[in-house]
Amino acid sequence: MNIYAAASLFAILILLYWIISEVFTVLFRLIGLPEEKARFQVISLLTGAGFTTRESELILSSRSRRRLARITMLFGYVFNITFVSAVVNVFLSVGTGGLGSSALSMLIPLATVTAVLVLAKTREVRVWMDRKIERVADRFGSNRNLNGVMRIDELGAQNICRVSLKFVPEDLEGKTLSELALKPKRKILVLMVEHADRSSEDPGAKTVFRPGDRITVCGEYRQICRVFQAQERFSDD
Repeated sequence: MNIYAAASLFAILILLYWIISEVFTVLFRLIGLPEEKARFQVISLLTGAGFTTRESELILSSRSRRRLARITMLFGYVFNITFVSAVVNVFLSVGTGGLGSSALSMLIPLATVTAVLVLAKTREVRVWMDRKIERVADRFGSNRNLNGVMRIDELGAQNICRVSLKFVPEDLEGKTLSELALKPKRKILVLMVEHADRSSEDPGAKTVFRPGDRITVCGEYRQICRVFQAQERFSDD
């Protein structure tokens, strides 16, 4: 294998590693873990670092999360072997080629991967990836007759969640936010509404929920699930 091929393989593996970690992060978010906790646990599982925190109990408390954690560890084990082999190949190629040409050959694919990773950090790309993974998850989720919910972050006892409306619950249908009074009655604050056509709306008194909306809310997690008749994609039921 020449240096260019080895460096390209190394760069592709770095990109694949990032994609795999992002996919598993979103999957853990779909079953109730906040994003930062999900990303930390995924990296720990994929790398086999064995770093344990109190958040690891969140994974052990659910059968669906334990199952996903096992899959993540297996992916990480197989991928790590492939990754190490690619690194060894790159160094062997560097040893057999000229230093100047080797450095230039490695720079091109690595620069390409760096550009892709920087682009992927933009909000638009992250939202697009989340939507794609959520759509695939919906096909395999066990709660086809319920709305989906994804926990984004925790603020003490409160949670920021994104609810995907397949349908509008009967007691919410056709009513404005002022009529629903979610904040005073249910202790749920609506932060943003994204419609099916991808247009966003700052929630106001006249806002009405429609099928296909993605609603960002803040409140107690179980209360959010009850009000919007929502459930994690991969429940234990």
